[in-house]
Amino acid sequence: MLEIRHLRTLSALRSSGSLVRAAQLLNLTQSALSHQVRLLEERYKAPLFERKSMPIAFTATGSRLLELADKLLPEIELAERDVARLSQGDKGQLRVALECHTCFDWLMPVMDAFRQRWPEVEIDLVSGFHSEPADLLRSGEADLVIGSPYGPDFTVFPLFRFEMLVVMAQKHRLQAQRRLVAADFTGETLITYPVPEERIDLIREVLRPAGIEFERRTAELTVAVLQLVASRRGIAALPNWAIKNYVDYDYVVARPVGEHGLWSDLYVSVPEQLQDKAYVRDFVSVIREQCAASLDGIKLLS
Repeated sequence: MLEIRHLRTLSALRSSGSLVRAAQLLNLTQSALSHQVRLLEERYKAPLFERKSMPIAFTATGSRLLELADKLLPEIELAERDVARLSQGDKGQLRVALECHTCFDWLMPVMDAFRQRWPEVEIDLVSGFHSEPADLLRSGEADLVIGSPYGPDFTVFPLFRFEMLVVMAQKHRLQAQRRLVAADFTGETLITYPVPEERIDLIREVLRPAGIEFERRTAELTVAVLQLVASRRGIAALPNWAIKNYVDYDYVVARPVGEHGLWSDLYVSVPEQLQDKAYVRDFVSVIREQCAASLDGIKLLS
């Protein structure tokens, strides 16, 4: 029998473009997702999409089922939100604080999409740069923080994993390196956000364990960090999504760190009293859906 989960699977395959990312979006293993697709294809005795196409190209059978998904899923999601409003109330607010400003690029479209789904919930950004966003949750000045997991005092929702890349000016001495190792940073000036060193992945995971000596300079805005890098004031480690356009236009050069790369995880943290609010959980879902579709090189966390 065709079920709602099957339609959600097809929609996730289309929006994510691959089996791997669709499985992450749906919180399934890739084998479980493949099994689900295989059962559908056996039922309809036809493939749903071309196996070797990137992104996924749907067959006539798959496209027809997607038409059904496009009609039914928005109505089902709307009904689920309406039921949540009836049971929990339809008013609320979400004051969002960011651990770093690199999230701004993808957060604005997320907030726009959320406002369309929850127009009665007031959502806004907590202004200014905050070196300790968890303090905003404790004081009641923020309702939600995007950044490191601030447990156990708060409820934490996983978002995605991303790679930190080191950016440097064109013709920097390290440009010839295919991958950087700890010793490459000796004597360099590292440009970071003004946060404690233990919250900076490159320092915590790479430089401090190796005993590397380096200078540090801070800037609050990503664009300011990149301007300092381009003008040869130092190097920086930033998320892959934050630097893509700058690298594509040859403003800076990017290199991975270590044999397997330097990866970081992003989470949403909220006070426990908000953990079951439907609009909070839907905001997390919107982030995951939008970022899976628009950000290259991320891995959704389960």
